[in-house]
Amino acid sequence: MRPTDQEASAEADATRTARRDDLVVRARATTGFMPDDEGMALYEAARRAGREHPGGTFLEVGAWCGKSTTYLGAAAEETGAVLFSLDHHHGSEENQVGWDHHDAHLVDRSTGRIDTLPHWRRAMIEADLEACVVGIVGDSPTVSSRWTIPLSFCFIDGGHGEDPAWADYRGWTPHVIAGGWLAIHDVFPDPADGGRPPFDIWQAALGSGKFVEDGDCGSLRVLRRV
Repeated sequence: MRPTDQEASAEADATRTARRDDLVVRARATTGFMPDDEGMALYEAARRAGREHPGGTFLEVGAWCGKSTTYLGAAAEETGAVLFSLDHHHGSEENQVGWDHHDAHLVDRSTGRIDTLPHWRRAMIEADLEACVVGIVGDSPTVSSRWTIPLSFCFIDGGHGEDPAWADYRGWTPHVIAGGWLAIHDVFPDPADGGRPPFDIWQAALGSGKFVEDGDCGSLRVLRRV
């Protein structure tokens, strides 16, 4: 006996839920700095963008080993979007030797430099997200200066120093479409909790009159272009 439309729909929903849950588990197990609740908030924001702009384009700036990429990839896969994940994969200033967030396990012994690309690539393969996630290895200002694709969702989580944070903001926010979303990570209103540049670019986005607040979770801020 063929299943009814209602039964087929329920089965499809169960399959999607199981897939989403599997990706969430994988994201949480991936090396990175995003708390679980912020990761889910990022996923939900990207899913809203994907549902409102079917077949749209997502971009993340700063991928590290693929934790945020997996959350965003789950939303992209679910909504038919494509996620471009941009990183030079050599780590930000705070990831280098002598800084608090340095991880010696991520150093390529042949070069003496951090190289998270193999870890990111392995995460995408194991999560089976290669069909909807495209890795871009390069310098953010260089790529943004040649970029032409409108973005329905943009996530900025690159270098947190003054120059790289402002370069990401100035280079990528013009590509966010009207009605599209911008998310910024590591926004700390209290300077004692973290560096100022992510907070400053969040304030600049609000002050520009082009974006309005659309949610927050921990240090994650979500905005929508008006």
